[in-house]
Amino acid sequence: MPYSYDPQNIFAKILRGEIPNKTVLETPHSLAFHDIAPQAPVHVLVIPKGPYVTYDHFANEASAEEIVDYTRAIGEVCKMLGVTPGAGDGGYRLIANSGDAGVQEVPHLHVHILGGRVIGRMVSRSA
Repeated sequence: MPYSYDPQNIFAKILRGEIPNKTVLETPHSLAFHDIAPQAPVHVLVIPKGPYVTYDHFANEASAEEIVDYTRAIGEVCKMLGVTPGAGDGGYRLIANSGDAGVQEVPHLHVHILGGRVIGRMVSRSA
């Protein structure tokens, strides 16, 4: 499925420096920054610097270097934020919303790292 990237989305503007952000980590292919409307004590967004709309778009079209960088950036941010359960920290939720049915608000791939408290169930067990 072809994707149409909108270079005027808010994350593209952040990447171009048109909108300020509170950077947590920047790598050659990724940027992590604090969410402007946090939903948990820890709420950081991680975006690739390339023009990818959703995770499947990224997974199918990004270079190996971009994929490794993005994946490692997410791991590094979790460690920096003190939410890695493997280190004895409390844990986190990683969310990537995709498309209309996934309630994606910004058409640029991004994951939310949420932690600092028990987040609760994402989806009810009953359907």
